[in-house]
Amino acid sequence: MSDQAVRQHADQYIDGGWRPTLGGGALEVRNPATEQVIATVAAGTAADVDAAVAAARRAARAWGLTTREERLAPLGRLRDGLAARQAEIADTVVAELGSPIGFATAVQAGLPVAIASSYLELLAGYEFQEKVGNSTVYSEPAGVVAAITPWNYPLHQVVAKVVPALAAGCTVVLKPAEDTPLTARLFAEVVDAAGFPPGVFNLVTGTGVEAGAALAAHPGVDLVSFTGSTAVGRSIAEAAGRGVKKVALELGGKSANVVLPGADLARAVNVNAANVFTNTGQTCTAWTRLLVHQDQYEEAVAIAAKAAEKFHPGDPTAPETRMGPVVNAKQRERVRGYIRAGVEQGARLAAGGADAPDGLPTGYFVLPTVLADVTPEMTVAQEEIFGPVLSIIAYRDEEHALEIANGTEYGLAGGVWAADEQTAVAFARRMDTGQVDINGGRFNPLAPFGGYKSSGIGRELGRYGLEEFLQTKSLQF
Repeated sequence: MSDQAVRQHADQYIDGGWRPTLGGGALEVRNPATEQVIATVAAGTAADVDAAVAAARRAARAWGLTTREERLAPLGRLRDGLAARQAEIADTVVAELGSPIGFATAVQAGLPVAIASSYLELLAGYEFQEKVGNSTVYSEPAGVVAAITPWNYPLHQVVAKVVPALAAGCTVVLKPAEDTPLTARLFAEVVDAAGFPPGVFNLVTGTGVEAGAALAAHPGVDLVSFTGSTAVGRSIAEAAGRGVKKVALELGGKSANVVLPGADLARAVNVNAANVFTNTGQTCTAWTRLLVHQDQYEEAVAIAAKAAEKFHPGDPTAPETRMGPVVNAKQRERVRGYIRAGVEQGARLAAGGADAPDGLPTGYFVLPTVLADVTPEMTVAQEEIFGPVLSIIAYRDEEHALEIANGTEYGLAGGVWAADEQTAVAFARRMDTGQVDINGGRFNPLAPFGGYKSSGIGRELGRYGLEEFLQTKSLQF
């Protein structure tokens, strides 16, 4: 790719328009399939964050006093703008994240439109006040929101924070992940066209270490909503805690998919493989631990190994590709390092491995990997890998399965498969995790999304996601 093809962006979206960055530096955006630089964006500093927060503060009072109808109008235009630009969004996600075009179109570009629509419906009927005895309780906007989003679902995570925050009457400063800022810039263009008042939405691109940290600790921010690793989440919570700010943290996962005796083993394992290998394993809710009864163990391993063959990595722009690269070189080495560690600790390589895929000398590609003979204490069974790696663990009985499922610091998601729904539900109710799919239950954009333990604080999506951005005031009569 020639230098002329590299798009250069030296501005931030602040106070209703694109402004030259105050930082002066630039971040390179690479295509993970080609390793070529496709764009540069402004490397925002604390000065950019100051300007964005100041704009959000100036706009907060007036926006917070708007009626639901006054908020629904621009939010509806925002939703329609996202719908109209879905093809462009999908192409952008393919270019900067490496998601295969089919998945990018259906999920990376399609899901955010559905989420935005769900908040329009919710806002239209939401009651912001109620009578409680001799009191009237008002739900009021939390104020200025810092939204710090990850790269794995670069538009969905933005929409899941920004849209409910705006619907609640909050103003927002968004700091997207440095690997996928182009999707966030496209979102800002759609916001701009939707006609929100100046300062209601602001975008600052930059690193997490500089712009993200400055935003999380900023005294002008009232609430920090962060999605990312547990390690970074802890530091953000510490910074926010010093300012007595509300935090919503959606963090890591090491989710267990438990197949109980009598369940449809083949379906459970094949669905699990797709769950882990989709988006190249870069999904916080991925069922990276498959728990199978010891009597069915080898059968499950064979099914998983065969399923992995369907996800051989390839060119993400090709319609037939089901798995693209991981996001960057550091992530590729991280994932391969975990695979090697698993084998060194005694795991058996049933599919994939740490070698480079054949025929792909360029790009951050990792083989879809199935590790057998994994025991609960192994590193690959305890730590979030964030790559296409499935660990299969045998259990003796139901109590042993529950002990393994709950035996990590995480609790974000999970699955349970059983011969009947009642058995599956009884097991799921004892899992220490925020979401459980029963016999392959479908994703519900209205259900609360969030974790137990080190997987986070707070909930996103649906009524629960809207209420994260509200605070209560009671008037006694």
